[in-house]
Amino acid sequence: MSGVAEEKPLRKIAAAFDPLADVANSGGTAMELEAFSRACAHVSVVFESLGIAFKFAEKDYVSKVDDLIEASKSISTLENMIELDIQQDCVRQVGSHTRNLLRVLRGLDMMRVLYEEIIKSDGNSVRDALSMAYEKVFAHHHSWAVRKAVAAGLFALPSKSRLLKSLNEDEGSAKVEMQSFVRTSVPVIKYVEELFNSRQLGIDW
Repeated sequence: MSGVAEEKPLRKIAAAFDPLADVANSGGTAMELEAFSRACAHVSVVFESLGIAFKFAEKDYVSKVDDLIEASKSISTLENMIELDIQQDCVRQVGSHTRNLLRVLRGLDMMRVLYEEIIKSDGNSVRDALSMAYEKVFAHHHSWAVRKAVAAGLFALPSKSRLLKSLNEDEGSAKVEMQSFVRTSVPVIKYVEELFNSRQLGIDW
């Protein structure tokens, strides 16, 4: 967690998604791939803070975001990236930018649900909140073995206070930043989902 001590990761995440939400709500502006992927990169710190229970999710998420960051060096927008994969008939191939985008989208959605559950929960545990987020977003995409491993890993989660301390936040400040992310991530998630659905690609694969 080096570097987190001087940082406010939740604040950086919230700030990065503000302009993306503006684009998503504009109804006509294309979303820049670089801005999107850089914003998503900030979220990896929270995955890391969850510890060993979600190490697999962190590694998968980071690798997919890194691919989008690399793609942004030559592709300007999310729309252009998806269209290029459609033209090359590689949308669903392992390693395609579009497939990686879908995996990143699920990571964002899981984080959104996790934040919502933490905001409304009492006590010092995040187990129920994370279990709910996993069940809503990831569980039906994973094998029985992965689901069992996640269930076992939930018992190794840090407490809420320890999690927030690792993110350099207290409960009050964390809720403010989490609420901001929930507010801005919803239109961004819907925007990306529409990119898939409007091209009849679907998002359940």
